[in-house]
Amino acid sequence: RSRKMISFSITLQETTVDPSVAGRSRDWWSQAVRDLKFAEESINGEWHEWACFAAHQAAEMAVKALYLHLGRELKGNVVSRLLNELPGSTSIGEDLVEFAKVLDTFYIPTQYPDSHAEGAPYEHYGPLQSQGAIACATRVLEFAQRAVDSGSVTNRRTRRRK
Repeated sequence: RSRKMISFSITLQETTVDPSVAGRSRDWWSQAVRDLKFAEESINGEWHEWACFAAHQAAEMAVKALYLHLGRELKGNVVSRLLNELPGSTSIGEDLVEFAKVLDTFYIPTQYPDSHAEGAPYEHYGPLQSQGAIACATRVLEFAQRAVDSGSVTNRRTRRRK
């Protein structure tokens, strides 16, 4: 019997935003920090699937805050792609992308029972996954904070030409 391969691509839609929207980057950052805190607190209640999902959300929000800081907006939920598509002179280590890929695996299956062959999502996640997810998200948030603080991320449109 032959198997038919199904392929699809994810298109990230980047747009330039007006300054009032770009100013919302602080709101996105604040939510990223809060989502990471929720992930940490979820472990105490043994809500490991939610800890994993919240860690993914924290990383996604932090990277989107970075985009808004640059006057850009990007639609999508794949953190590794969001990082790879950062505009400007951003230097992203391969390890950071790998951490983001770990987080990307938690986006859908932590929420939906039909994402696994059987069992509810909470049955598939424990301390190993939730602690790992929080560690990965922390690395993404630290990167985003360093990028903003150091000015290592610049908007191509505003960079001076020599």
